[in-house]
Amino acid sequence: MKRRLKQAAIVIVVVFAAAQLIRPDRANPATDASHSIQAHVGTTSELIPVLNRACGDCHSNETVWPWYTQVAPTSWLMAYAVSEGRKAVNFSEWAAYSPAQQQMLLTESCRDASSGKMPSGIYTALRPEAKLSTRDVETICAASRETKATAAESPDDNSSSAR
Repeated sequence: MKRRLKQAAIVIVVVFAAAQLIRPDRANPATDASHSIQAHVGTTSELIPVLNRACGDCHSNETVWPWYTQVAPTSWLMAYAVSEGRKAVNFSEWAAYSPAQQQMLLTESCRDASSGKMPSGIYTALRPEAKLSTRDVETICAASRETKATAAESPDDNSSSAR
């Protein structure tokens, strides 16, 4: 019995060591600051610190890769989460979205934050500072409402300026 346990332990150690050789891409693409959400809502907005703290690692090109993201299988999970997060919404590439898409993305962000879907529990277990407070959720939802209000006013502004 002891021999089998020793063999199993050796196999586990070898598999774990071999897994370290499979390195996912952890790159942060170059970003033009004028394309970021910060450039579009302004740095005085209460939204920016919330997004940077709670959303930025997965939903921007400014991901911080802590030490544990260098150890498999955590490295694979974090790289996958960042890839999927950037596909869903990338706050570093905010200018690439149309105003309607921006409004929809902020509305979805409000819904996900309100329901507790984002940030995920696993992420906040590793990064407790990313956990959203009630005020943080309200800040995200207020930005969503503000974007809707601005979009609703825009057609009137365009028609009055064309007169």
